[in-house]
Amino acid sequence: MASLRDIKKNISSVKSIKQITYAMKMVAAARIKRAQNAILSSRPFAVEMDRLIGDLYNELGDEGLSGTGVGELFEERHPGGTLVLLLVTADKGLCGSFNTNLLKAAAAWLKENRGRKICAVVVGRKGRDFLHRLKGLDLELAHEMVGIFPKAGYVHAQLLSDAILKLYRERPVESVTFIYNEFKSMLTQRIATGRLLPLKRSIMGESRDDGKRTSDYFSFEPHKAELLGGLIPRHIGAQLYRTLLESQAAELAARMNAMESASKNATELIDGLTLKMNKTRQAMITTELNEIVSGSEALGG
Repeated sequence: MASLRDIKKNISSVKSIKQITYAMKMVAAARIKRAQNAILSSRPFAVEMDRLIGDLYNELGDEGLSGTGVGELFEERHPGGTLVLLLVTADKGLCGSFNTNLLKAAAAWLKENRGRKICAVVVGRKGRDFLHRLKGLDLELAHEMVGIFPKAGYVHAQLLSDAILKLYRERPVESVTFIYNEFKSMLTQRIATGRLLPLKRSIMGESRDDGKRTSDYFSFEPHKAELLGGLIPRHIGAQLYRTLLESQAAELAARMNAMESASKNATELIDGLTLKMNKTRQAMITTELNEIVSGSEALGG
């Protein structure tokens, strides 16, 4: 049976942990609002950029892209070539199943493409460490970016975009696939998996479906092909920036919920230990009273 001193030490330890988890919850709650605002600001731009590029591509066609320098980003190429995986995880833990779900999705994708040459571009320490531990795969960690959360900015997205485009242009890459956590609400995050490059398949669904063309609404200067060539790098940067913001907000929401649950569990544990301490103290008092009464009766007998 635990002594009163041991129980008091346990209560003190749990109280200290509760203070830490509560502080982490409040820090995450303070940051999540700013992260939400950043997402809400970036989403309309990214969506309209998708639609504009889809419209321009549909009007120009593959032939119209010749000479723009970005035609290769639309073309299906190198069947059986290198696959590039963009994995966005957190730098730290204590955020529930946020990282676990991402790593499970990445492991499933790697298993599906086992036997293929894979180049990984990873954001976040958890993803980097996970890929370093893997054995038996033809896997190269081509680029890593750590320590950017919770202050991810457009400059980080631009650096990521430059690294991915360099890989895509210099190596026989078939496609670039992304895996990250998309922020849906304070209680829900969804694993998002899709293809970043080539662009043709990803943007066809974003073009207009009302039968009207972009040229019906706007006149272009410079020429549409030149404009599209200038927009594509910005489009990829904007999509990656949105990805970083989504992952950042999802991580903060997951951490806030995890720390709230941990604080509640700590409170319940403290209540249980306090009850146990009171029962132990009562048992000790009862035992001492019994001993006093027994001794008194023995002396008086």
